[in-house]
Amino acid sequence: MQTRILGQGMEVSAIGLGCMGLSGSYGPILDRAESNRFLRDAVDRGVTFFDTAEVYGPFLNEEIVGEGLKPVRDQVVLATKFGFGYADGKSTGIDSSPANIRRAVEGSLKRLQTDYIDLYYQHRVDINTPIEEVAATVADLVKEGKVKYFGLSEASVSTIRKAHAAFPVTALQSEYSLWFRDYEKDVIPTLEELGIGFVPFSPLGKGALTGTLSKDTEFASNDIRSTIPRFQKEFIEENLKLVAELNKIAEAKGITAPQLALAWVLAQKPWIAPIPGTRRTERLVENIGGADISFSTDEMAAINKVANAITVHGNRYSDAQMAVVNR
Repeated sequence: MQTRILGQGMEVSAIGLGCMGLSGSYGPILDRAESNRFLRDAVDRGVTFFDTAEVYGPFLNEEIVGEGLKPVRDQVVLATKFGFGYADGKSTGIDSSPANIRRAVEGSLKRLQTDYIDLYYQHRVDINTPIEEVAATVADLVKEGKVKYFGLSEASVSTIRKAHAAFPVTALQSEYSLWFRDYEKDVIPTLEELGIGFVPFSPLGKGALTGTLSKDTEFASNDIRSTIPRFQKEFIEENLKLVAELNKIAEAKGITAPQLALAWVLAQKPWIAPIPGTRRTERLVENIGGADISFSTDEMAAINKVANAITVHGNRYSDAQMAVVNR
């Protein structure tokens, strides 16, 4: 597996693993033994970058990742996220107050069975806590050895600049793929200017770019796509036209649709490291293969021509979720 360098010299595998699906979101929770085998298999295949969050579950996802990766902790980069308050095991909303960050880090360290977190993201921007105060709190955690690097998720350019001025930001994690490219306008140029890495989640469009969905696909109630507008009946058939055209290019090159989508993301900048999520080894192997694919100038032009010509309809989140991104 090739590696990539994010901000402040942080080195990760070119393709990481988004672990949210191990504790649900896209179907039932995996058996713990099966999760352990899958995570170790990912490490054996060269994946070193693993992404989780306190709120996934809540708490369960970190426990799964911590247990599965404990025997190989020195070989991996663990990223998790803070930024929500809790009561009775359920999230009470966004909270990046210093006291809550400190509560969160202690819980994450325990669940991940580690003495330090490699990359600690603010999961969503808290408009009630100045980002400079958040950065200062994480800076203290770095001094204490509990955290190595500071990250942001779904933050606006203004917030990125303020945070980075207060304490160096190593990476921004936000959605980015051939399915969603809005951040090319201002966020990605800002990251390049400031030397901050980019960690795209949902680089396969939450499964849309895999070529496995159709207009008749039904999502279970525990599948997050059941609440996302662009997957609904009124939009999905039109949106899958992009996927059909990309599939033609992939077939002509002798690769799969997911490999094309991941290779395209990797080709945008050398400091981008996507974290596709999967729970199946065969999909993991397929995704990893995307790191070995390059495109000629003509091939890249053909992909971009298709992506530029077809509009993806519907928001990428529910209205409530859209209200707390890009702040």
